[in-house]
Amino acid sequence: MRPPQTEPGRRFAAALAWTVAALWTGAVAAAGPKLLEPERAFAFSVQALDEKTVEARFAIANGYYLYREKLHFSVEPASLAAMPTLPSGKIKDDEFFGKVETYRGELTVALALQQAAPGSKVVVRAESQGCADAGVCYPPQVQSVTVTLPLPGMPPGAPVAATPARKSWFN
Repeated sequence: MRPPQTEPGRRFAAALAWTVAALWTGAVAAAGPKLLEPERAFAFSVQALDEKTVEARFAIANGYYLYREKLHFSVEPASLAAMPTLPSGKIKDDEFFGKVETYRGELTVALALQQAAPGSKVVVRAESQGCADAGVCYPPQVQSVTVTLPLPGMPPGAPVAATPARKSWFN
């Protein structure tokens, strides 16, 4: 877990994120490649497996990757029983961060909960950062999903997406 930020630290981080996002938006418009919105490139969902475990998932679009070291999870009002075990990623010599581990395709992480009440709702937050192979990196993203923990002996809940699928006129 990371130490809490001070209020000036939060304001600076927010200002920095807005600046990076504005620069990124301008760079994307100037560069021309059609890039996905970050919540589409790195689609986050959560499934409550039982009263003590939730499974966090990222569906990473083709041509995009997430940084392993930039991935952090938190749960409220319950807490994580332990730091989640992240699978090994693929080593990449990244132009922005040097040698790093990255994830592509699907990423699934089991989160063990403590102080979670069966049948209660929990909010799972994922902080992540990733890039497109086109050479554009996204600012850090925070995505949240609220799920209800099943009662003991009940089946897992359905996966809940942070960003629901877009509806089409033709569906």
